[in-house]
Amino acid sequence: MHSEKIIEVKDLRISFLRQKQWSEVVKGISFWVDRGEILGLVGESGSGKSVSSLSIMGLLPEKYSKVNGEILFYNKNAEKPINILNLKEKEHQKYRGKKIAMIFQEPMTALNPVQKCGRQVSEIILLHNNLSKKKAKERVLELFNEVLLPNGERVYNAYPHELSGGQKQRVMIAMALSCNPDLLIADEPTTALDVTVQKTILELLKSLQKKYGIGILFITHDLGVIKEIADRVIVLFRGEIVEQGKVDDVFFNPQHSYTKGLIASRPPINERPKRLLSVSDFLDNDSPCQEIITKKERQDSHNKIYSQNPMLRVSDLVVEYIVDKNIFGKVTQKVVAVNNVSFDLFKGETLGLVGESGCGKTTIGRAILQLIDSSSGKIEFEGVMLNEISGQRLRNIRKKIQIIFQDPYSSLNPRLPIGEAIQEPMEVHNLYSSNKERKEKVLELLDKVGLESSHYYRYPHEFSGGQRQRIGIARCLALNPEIVICDESVSALDVSVQAQVLNLLNDLKRDYGFSTIFISHDLSVVKYMSDRMIVMQSGNIVEYGDADEIYSNPQTSYTKKLISAIPQ
Repeated sequence: MHSEKIIEVKDLRISFLRQKQWSEVVKGISFWVDRGEILGLVGESGSGKSVSSLSIMGLLPEKYSKVNGEILFYNKNAEKPINILNLKEKEHQKYRGKKIAMIFQEPMTALNPVQKCGRQVSEIILLHNNLSKKKAKERVLELFNEVLLPNGERVYNAYPHELSGGQKQRVMIAMALSCNPDLLIADEPTTALDVTVQKTILELLKSLQKKYGIGILFITHDLGVIKEIADRVIVLFRGEIVEQGKVDDVFFNPQHSYTKGLIASRPPINERPKRLLSVSDFLDNDSPCQEIITKKERQDSHNKIYSQNPMLRVSDLVVEYIVDKNIFGKVTQKVVAVNNVSFDLFKGETLGLVGESGCGKTTIGRAILQLIDSSSGKIEFEGVMLNEISGQRLRNIRKKIQIIFQDPYSSLNPRLPIGEAIQEPMEVHNLYSSNKERKEKVLELLDKVGLESSHYYRYPHEFSGGQRQRIGIARCLALNPEIVICDESVSALDVSVQAQVLNLLNDLKRDYGFSTIFISHDLSVVKYMSDRMIVMQSGNIVEYGDADEIYSNPQTSYTKKLISAIPQ
């Protein structure tokens, strides 16, 4: 049992100024972190976990926020703790980065895009330590080696956009550790990462915590991740603590219905429910029932699907990207993103595409849509070679194949009300006879995806992440497509919101009869959604077959690695 506290939060209350009124988002929470301990802070978006951590760092805007309570920091060998909330900004800077460091959720926005990574880390070291630039660089390279970044010198001279998501996150961890802090706050550090990269980041944080004896406040919406890394856990719901205790106690014997809902929202691995449970199911009923699809039901469905001819046939698809040309315009370096990939898609089927970032799964989706050119191979849809047509003929077929993008916010026009955004493709393709009829169709779609008719005139920024994803789905369905490509469309959502969106996709697939290509790096989600599954690595198919069969009997070490990385 740890006894030496690093930080203690007492009756923390945080309010924000919204439309000239103060709204309380954190309602009197209290907790502490000991040295050498990892405390998990778990809850969905809007529960107050990130703003609580920002208040510890002193990063909330003074003009629009009010913070009450106490945040006590225990300096080693000091007689009494310091209340961080009483510090002036200049005094706070002595603690921020040096004593208390933070790993932010999105490294691409947290890192300066126009500054090399090495310089950004050495800047922190020079700010808090009396070192020469040469010594600071040595320390940075030492840190890069410690966070397992290959070729530290290359990373030191690289800009953030030249690194992968996992590498950027390691640079952020190196930056946070650069001044040997007592407390490390990790705010959703693995949310949008591949499950395998997530596993290595979690293992890295755990090993560094043990090596330096630091305390870690680990913030996430995923209780599965907390189970992997934390000693104790606090569950936040609407700004209040609803449950806390040792991880195993909370995980195997949850007391609050909200905690039960968070645990049950992840797709189960060893069975296939007809619907995923979400937090709202448990808040309405403490013990909701869940129907399981039997093997016979699944087999009967597959007999019906696979007795038809395939609607889409991809044969020997190759996609290459040009990396470099010489001064005469001749290509000197190419990267093969997709290498001789072949598969079929049947009417009513969900085909899963799974693999780590860079394996070529998104490239396949874009090649089918003819958003990028293929180097060779065939893409045949209902007897038409998609990579041999263009112009109006291609446009007519494009409305039958639609895509739901990973980030709905960047795929929606921020200056267009969402009703008009959904209506726009109908106008482009001259669907329905009048604007009145199109608007009626949009309102019907909003209702189908669980939004209200009053949302028609609202703008994208007025919605939550889950609601924006529903808007993206509605926009995709506006053209009555025959194939829907879901490209990482649930990867950044809270687990409970993810469960709702997956249920929605299955309901809409049943109602509208479209086929789905479901692309994700999360094998548990792909396995739940798919009839058949393709596992990809470095542009190649390494396994292809029934989703349940691949999961229960993987043939390659790569698939085994993906399965072992799923938080249990």
